Amino acid sequence: MTYLPISDFEQETGAMVALTKQLMAIESPSTDKAAVDRLGVFVAEHLRQLGAAVIWDEQTQAGNNLYGRWGASGAGGILIMCHMDTVYDLGALARQPIREAEGKLLGPGAIDMKASIAMTLTALRLLKQNRLWPDRPVTALFTSDEEIGSAHSRAVIERLAKEAALVLCMEPCLAGGALKTARKGIGEMTIVTRGRATHAGADHENGRNAIAELAHHVLAAQALTNYELGTTVNVGVISGGTRSNVVPDEARAEVDFRVAAREEEARLMEWMRTRQPVIAGCSVEITGGLNRPPMPRDATMQATFERAKMIAKTALGVELTEGSTGGGSDANFVAPLGVPVLDGLGAAGNGAHSEREHILIDSLAERTAVLAALICGW
Repeated sequence: MTYLPISDFEQETGAMVALTKQLMAIESPSTDKAAVDRLGVFVAEHLRQLGAAVIWDEQTQAGNNLYGRWGASGAGGILIMCHMDTVYDLGALARQPIREAEGKLLGPGAIDMKASIAMTLTALRLLKQNRLWPDRPVTALFTSDEEIGSAHSRAVIERLAKEAALVLCMEPCLAGGALKTARKGIGEMTIVTRGRATHAGADHENGRNAIAELAHHVLAAQALTNYELGTTVNVGVISGGTRSNVVPDEARAEVDFRVAAREEEARLMEWMRTRQPVIAGCSVEITGGLNRPPMPRDATMQATFERAKMIAKTALGVELTEGSTGGGSDANFVAPLGVPVLDGLGAAGNGAHSEREHILIDSLAERTAVLAALICGW
């Protein structure tokens, strides 16, 4: 098997940086359909230049998803997954301009994940130019709403993944370049308590304080955390009441939870279902569930990583490493399907979702070379 050496990608570093800057300049907040669609048109044109058939998965409540396909179908092929949306509102570039400094490319969306889109397009272009295109079908998917839960892209992700022999998720790598071979499942719950409003001075004894009721459930929810099992529960937002001299009749809490195993999801769902009010005259209602299922390091994941490790070593002399993370990605939707998936193939860097967001420019060549080797060598 012939592979492209890392030196070929080192020669493309400047072009990858330039393309990443172009992608970053097209701001694409998840919640702005028109903005994400503008980026989609840009990506679609690059796919067409590479000879792909471009298929649109049109949406009304979110940006359109799209994918480029090489081959009559995706059955038995390779699926590459990127997302186009970012967490930054329009105008972020004015406050956080795109810039290079100390070997870094900084700016909104640099690592999550405009650089990954540039890497994907570059890897595919070089494989085309060097006639190393794989015999199997290749599909490159670009979704619009990963940062807000993938509600509008999950269906197309799962449909395309079911056809694939391998799915490559272009989320950024862990520190040191490690791939992500385990991710926690991510869920949310909303706790709403209701009581009886009265005057806090003149009729306090007849009031039923919904905030006091909520406090019991906040502490109980936090106590569901089990670090040994990889479960975390975080009450992140609380609201309730109108004025300090009014006994509040409603309060609510927004809760994030993460689980490493589906059994823990069942435990949390049972807690939600059976929770009862503590204060007489108050009520409690808890809704929610798992948004992204866990991506465990099971036998399929272990075998997939070991094969990738062998390809990277044989083709490039690169030693792939692995790790786990509590964050989620669209790879979480693929793992339960039993389809081999590799996550964390994007650039090295740090500061995602902050004013420090950046990629390490020197990481682009090796990371893109690994991606290309997996595409043509799997």
